Amino acid sequence: MKRSLTLAAIVLIAGASLYFVERRPRHDVVTPNAVVDATADWERDLTRVPADMTRISDDEEIRIGNELAAQYQSATPSSDPKSQALARYVDQVGKRVSAQAHRRMPWQFHMIADPNLINAFALPGGHVFIGRGLLDQMTSEDELAFVLGHEIEHIDHYHAVERVQWEAQLHHLDLDVVAAIVQIPMSVWQAGYSKDEEFEADREGLRLAAAVGYSPQGALKMLERFERLHDEYVVHAATPVDELGQVAIEGLSAYFRSHPSPSERIAQVNEIIAQDRLPANRPLTPFHLQYEITSDSTAAER
Repeated sequence: MKRSLTLAAIVLIAGASLYFVERRPRHDVVTPNAVVDATADWERDLTRVPADMTRISDDEEIRIGNELAAQYQSATPSSDPKSQALARYVDQVGKRVSAQAHRRMPWQFHMIADPNLINAFALPGGHVFIGRGLLDQMTSEDELAFVLGHEIEHIDHYHAVERVQWEAQLHHLDLDVVAAIVQIPMSVWQAGYSKDEEFEADREGLRLAAAVGYSPQGALKMLERFERLHDEYVVHAATPVDELGQVAIEGLSAYFRSHPSPSERIAQVNEIIAQDRLPANRPLTPFHLQYEITSDSTAAER
């Protein structure tokens, strides 16, 4: 009953707004793009009303995220010294960036030791995963900070928890039962979100990284690399060579199907840099990873 009344109120307010807009003298030129943008915003907000009204508590979200993370971690162990060092590095950068997040989650950052996984994803409750294949594409810490910031914002803005709620409704899963939760496959999180949510994660992730001193150029460099990969392996269907194997290319194709085009994302990042007056000339921090293989085959950072 409460949901119906709330939805009715929203529709009534929208109708009244349209009525008064129609009656107001027209001095401004309204472009088709403005109408499309307003319609998209309205549709997005309507689709999120049910999740907003029934959103689970932070404690419940954290419990669900922990159960999913335990399942995914056990399936992707990192045992070699370089992978262990990379995992620590990812966690250090992630903890630094997540300190600026709005929500106070027990943030945890994980690396999946799969060289073919050129992707990252977020789980409800504060878990962020990044593939070894994506790390191998990076040349600066600033790029890593932007990618982790992007995933943090999928949690910070409730995209991840809304996804798990929709999955539960769609497949009739009981989120109070562990066995039901672990039925949600990793592919659900790798598939990306709506275009609006991906743009929101880019905007706010860039701001998080910049707030702790990372160069906005990191975001641009990362997205420019995505643009190159998109052109080479998706648009032009380059023959697999040493740089990328067929499995990685198939994963990239799926990634680009579920995300806005790199050129659109680059355009938005440039807009935010100008709008927020971010220090665009701040130098990049080189991707810095050092480790050594000791006699007992464990990694020690220098």
